[in-house]
Amino acid sequence: MEEAERLDGAASSKADHLCVLVHGLWGNPQHLEYLRSTLEERHGQDKLRIVVATRNSNMYTYDGIEVGGERVAREIEEEVERLKAEGVYIKKLSMVGYSLGGLIARYTIGLLYSRGWFEEILPVNFTTFASPHLGVKAPLNGYHTTAWNYVGSMTLSISGEQLFLTDSFRQEGRPLLSILADPNSIFIKALTRFKRRTLYANIANDRSAPFYTTYISACDPFVDMEAVDVNYLSGYTPVVLDPDQPVQKARPREPVPFLSRLASRASSLMTQLPLYALLAVMVPIGGTVFLINSGIQNFRSSRRIKLHEEGSAGMSFHDYRIPLMIENAKMAVENAIEDANGSQRMDYLIKDENFTSEIESKSLKMPNGHGNSHREEKLTTNSKTDPITGFPNLALSAEQFEMIRALDNVGFRKYPVWIHKVRHSHAAIVVRSPKKEYEEGKRVAKHWLDMEFEI
Repeated sequence: MEEAERLDGAASSKADHLCVLVHGLWGNPQHLEYLRSTLEERHGQDKLRIVVATRNSNMYTYDGIEVGGERVAREIEEEVERLKAEGVYIKKLSMVGYSLGGLIARYTIGLLYSRGWFEEILPVNFTTFASPHLGVKAPLNGYHTTAWNYVGSMTLSISGEQLFLTDSFRQEGRPLLSILADPNSIFIKALTRFKRRTLYANIANDRSAPFYTTYISACDPFVDMEAVDVNYLSGYTPVVLDPDQPVQKARPREPVPFLSRLASRASSLMTQLPLYALLAVMVPIGGTVFLINSGIQNFRSSRRIKLHEEGSAGMSFHDYRIPLMIENAKMAVENAIEDANGSQRMDYLIKDENFTSEIESKSLKMPNGHGNSHREEKLTTNSKTDPITGFPNLALSAEQFEMIRALDNVGFRKYPVWIHKVRHSHAAIVVRSPKKEYEEGKRVAKHWLDMEFEI
């Protein structure tokens, strides 16, 4: 037994590559256990050190991306110092973020970059799974959507404000997510240093983070799955789509007889009636409990943030409060955004629901890969259709269009994912728990390890 432990310790002492996994909103380290275990199984302790961040667990994710990023940065630095004391010297770093964890990871690497980390440690892989890079503000106009965006931002404390783009970060007059994507920020400078940047995005049934925001896209070709055919990536069918040509206009199909459609809808309705009856009773009760709990958690979050700011939470984070901009261009960027806001038309959606008639090409290429310079001029807030795909643009804000441009210019390898077996694919994409219906997420992890993760 002692000999086995000694051999394990000797093997792990050779590992100079640290991989940090960051979970999402309301999450905990257990949500990333499948990714952690498959990483370890594939590469072993002799090649890779794996850390799943722990300090943002559960309701601590209410405290915002900035606070979460500072906690993870401190956790990483402490782990590296601990390993150094054991004679293990980390030379490479990889970051993996799931859901909100992807945004926290982007903030974390900016802090590490500003502290000179990447002069000594090589950034290798940066990967996000179902992370809302553009926030979760609903890209539609109308009083009901405005009301939802407002209510949503109020129920999740600082994290909610940042995700719904209603915050003004450090009195900059801009949302944090906008600053995270500013080309002159430490966050973009840090992101460009990573050798591989990869993201995976659900094309359907992700009720937490829709496709357009996780894929960093101004359009969503998958709003009507009946109108398109998808192209799978060889070897990863029927889950991972071909990143270069994921979708094309649907081939003509035999029309379904009216009586058959009617029978199908009736059957579906009868199947869901018990669910609707349960919801009719539970939603008012659950909604009230949720709002009460949100108020309590918002209060607790504000207290934690205050302690965090004062350094009274057991550690001081003032060293991380560094200038966000590398170049002195903040005023120019703010002026450009103000000009865009003044001239933008709020409704970018084409009203014709049969949007495929707007597409000239049969097969569509999605923006993908590294260095998408075509975004520099072609994607504008006045464009009704995406210049690359021909699909209608969503009614995004000026800040969101700016984010897309900046992040596309940095370059991500983008993989659309179709999880079929569950109604909520957000949890399945990382196999958040060992449920049989989450099995398709294992195909996503396999692709990531086979094709994208570099040791």
